[in-house]
Amino acid sequence: MKRIEGGVTAATGFQASSAAAGIKYKDRMDMAMIYSEKPCHAAGTFTTNVVKAAPVKWDQEIVKNSAFAQAVVVNAGIANACTGAEGYGYCKETARAASAVLDVPEDAVLVASTGVIGMQLPMDRIKAGVEKMVPLLDGGLESGTAAAKAIMTTDTRKKEVAVQAVIGGKTVTVGGMCKGSGMIHPNMCTMLAFVTTDLAISKELLQEALSEDIKDTYNMISVDGDTSTNDTVLLLANGMAGNPEITKKNEDYETFCRALNVVNETLAKKMAGDGEGCTALFEVKVVGAESKEQAVTLSKSIITSNLTKAAIFGHDANWGRILCAMGYSGAQFDPEKVDLFFESAAGKLQIIENGVALPYSEEEATKILSEPEVTAIADVKLGDASATAWGCDLTFDYVKINADYRS
Repeated sequence: MKRIEGGVTAATGFQASSAAAGIKYKDRMDMAMIYSEKPCHAAGTFTTNVVKAAPVKWDQEIVKNSAFAQAVVVNAGIANACTGAEGYGYCKETARAASAVLDVPEDAVLVASTGVIGMQLPMDRIKAGVEKMVPLLDGGLESGTAAAKAIMTTDTRKKEVAVQAVIGGKTVTVGGMCKGSGMIHPNMCTMLAFVTTDLAISKELLQEALSEDIKDTYNMISVDGDTSTNDTVLLLANGMAGNPEITKKNEDYETFCRALNVVNETLAKKMAGDGEGCTALFEVKVVGAESKEQAVTLSKSIITSNLTKAAIFGHDANWGRILCAMGYSGAQFDPEKVDLFFESAAGKLQIIENGVALPYSEEEATKILSEPEVTAIADVKLGDASATAWGCDLTFDYVKINADYRS
């Protein structure tokens, strides 16, 4: 397996385009389209929030019941959430507009929105954006990158990745893009992610691969503890790599799952590291757990602790906050067995051993915690299970960004 340049257009047969529709932003691209030359098997995972945006409901129906999918239309600026029957109708109108110009069935068009909750979409601009984008569809890497930029809201940088692997004697590509910076929390976290592959695989196994993989990727990130109304991950497979179709869990399936994991984990970490106002990606590894469930619970508790996140922002090795977060997680462990380490590009330092502070250099700890990527490793010494979660520090700018979000 190797990483290659690109994102959603890296796989054979996928094209993308973007447009400035003026939905909310007046000075940038704010719509994107993904299109496959061939019909795709589609898989999806969606928010667990009871309050689900209209595009989530639309896509759930398409993924579950449509024979295939061939296009995705995305807008930034307005979330089309809490918009009632009118908002759902606008999903249908968007799909109908794309269907007409792409000559694909209406129920082969997925839609996604991100932005302010409660506002209705300006459908004249949405439809005009769709018409602009279709002639611009292109399979080049630049088109994929432009699409990744167009779906951003408070994101500060585009997020895309692609990998290749040999499956069934053919070179298969998996690529993706996502957006996410705020209102991000585990349980299908806040985000839009679109992953494309030229792999031939059954719809059932495609869905199973995605549903399993999000448990260790998107569901292991948190920025602010808020689970969104619009969370969507869509995975499209058009089969154009020419490999024998994967219809059972064999070595080819496992190879694809590894490639999918690289793409999803990379995108998840890019979102966590671009949390609103953040200065650092904060990674938490819990090792030596007696079960995967215990490790997940402990790592998530640490990554969502506001006091710990504030300490990371201050480059302060305040390990008591981490041990405290572990203690209220609900997982049972012996705090007098815990070893804790901080690690970054600047080095690795053990802070506590068996629940008690070691003599360490505060200056060295601060140096380690001042890097743009910081890891805390907690060894609970109970077994062989482990889990990793990702988040970011909590800064003054997070409050400023969200105080002014609708302005």
